[in-house]
Amino acid sequence: MSIYNLIVVIGGLAFFLFGMDVLSSALKKVAGNRLETTLQKMTDYPIKGLIFGAIITIAMQSSSALTVMLVGLVNSGIMSLTQTVGVIMGSNIGTTLTAWILSLSGIQTDNFLLAMLKPENFSPILALIGVCMIMVAKDQKKKDLGTVMVGFAVLMHGMEMMSDALSPLAEVPQFVNVLTAFRNPFFGVIIGMLFTAIIQSSAASVGVLQALSITGQITYGVALPIIMGQNIGTCVTALLSTIGVNKNAKRVSVIHISFNLFGTVIGLIVYFILNYIFQIKILDDAISPFAIAGFHSIFNVATTLLLLPFSKQLVFIAERVIKDGEKEEIFLDKRLMMSPAVAAAECRRKTADILRISTDGFTGAISLLEQYTDKKIDEVKNMEQKVDDMMEACYTFLIQLSSIELSDTEGEIIADLLHGIGDMERISDYSLNVMAIIKKINRENFKHKETLQELLYPINQEMIEMFNQINEVYEKKNLNGAKEVMIKTEELVTAIKKLKKDDLKMLRKGKVEAEASVYLSDYLSVARRVTEHCQNIAESIH
Repeated sequence: MSIYNLIVVIGGLAFFLFGMDVLSSALKKVAGNRLETTLQKMTDYPIKGLIFGAIITIAMQSSSALTVMLVGLVNSGIMSLTQTVGVIMGSNIGTTLTAWILSLSGIQTDNFLLAMLKPENFSPILALIGVCMIMVAKDQKKKDLGTVMVGFAVLMHGMEMMSDALSPLAEVPQFVNVLTAFRNPFFGVIIGMLFTAIIQSSAASVGVLQALSITGQITYGVALPIIMGQNIGTCVTALLSTIGVNKNAKRVSVIHISFNLFGTVIGLIVYFILNYIFQIKILDDAISPFAIAGFHSIFNVATTLLLLPFSKQLVFIAERVIKDGEKEEIFLDKRLMMSPAVAAAECRRKTADILRISTDGFTGAISLLEQYTDKKIDEVKNMEQKVDDMMEACYTFLIQLSSIELSDTEGEIIADLLHGIGDMERISDYSLNVMAIIKKINRENFKHKETLQELLYPINQEMIEMFNQINEVYEKKNLNGAKEVMIKTEELVTAIKKLKKDDLKMLRKGKVEAEASVYLSDYLSVARRVTEHCQNIAESIH
């Protein structure tokens, strides 16, 4: 094997990793809303979390990426620590699909149809179709599907490059001598763990092992411990992602490491016991890519089924390793951007919180007309400041999210949210305007407070009802409810105009003092603007 073969191996690994990254990114975009829907249906039952983890890992083609996303979800308070256990276990099962696809390379047949099952035979066709879809298709979903095909073809090309470059190793005595050192299972586990940690992908690590197995020099005794170690190595990505997160999020990586560590320890114990009792002869036989995929799946499924009943114990271990401290709250975690659909959905949930606090603040402000206290004034100010902080964080997150590659649907959601949070912030800002007007009305020497209270009472009640409706329909994305809110806002604007017009007539006739009329007019102007902002928010619901 020459230096040129080594260069080809490195290049093949680069193609493999790049293809996997392209494939993963495109699959996440294609999965898009389905990923969000599956997340929303998650419950506290580990078995459902397990199914979810397997499905999403297949969609994302990366168990490490899913675990990093879980860290972000827990860090943002979207998921509980208990919910992540089943998902982590399921991700270990989902990640085995790549190995099965790669194992098809070992098919040897003269039958045309069977030969076309080999990835290296059909991937060029997929690449051609994918490129045509990217260049010709106008629909973004079709372009994303084309990118999936191209990513898969690049991945398989990298695998083929590695296989071809490594095949001469079968004739190199030094290579065979090195492999004898791997017969020590502990050393095999360490090699698998370190190599996977370096490239940060267990699927890619298994793929390299499958490429090496084509030389015919990799035995079962060498391969099995390496596969066990690969499961530990894949935890490194999640471990690195916990830098700067809260304690609960750090526990996600502890659960991930504990699960894979216990699985590997149990696997090694079974390996030693069976080999000691039965002196398994197959351990000296050459392993095939298909057998690697089979053992990878059997090992991951077996450890999952064995440890699933101990989900609570894994959480207990994580809580003991990372002990409780002060509670830290993260508004939006950047790790969510690994899945734009989930990130956009969480942004919308946060904007629902912003809307609720904005309307609560304005409701608190108008209640000062009836009961003017320092405590209520402080509450309104605090809510307005909280909205400002939340809005700034959400706006920054949305801008960063919009800078990455998004589907058309995700782009529309983000655009609507960017406009919507502006309306929500203005509602909150107007609570301070109303508070300033009411402060003038509540001064000791003002004689028309009761009159203004009586005139504004119906308007205030209508606004409170409007706030309740807009919060409910926005949170549930209720299109019919949004239409009802729009009708409500139009009626309220009409009522405000009428009251303002009647007040002007009374002022001209001298039936109301100018000062009271000015306060009423200012109050109604603010009420109308707030109503129009609610109308804009209702229009954005779709």
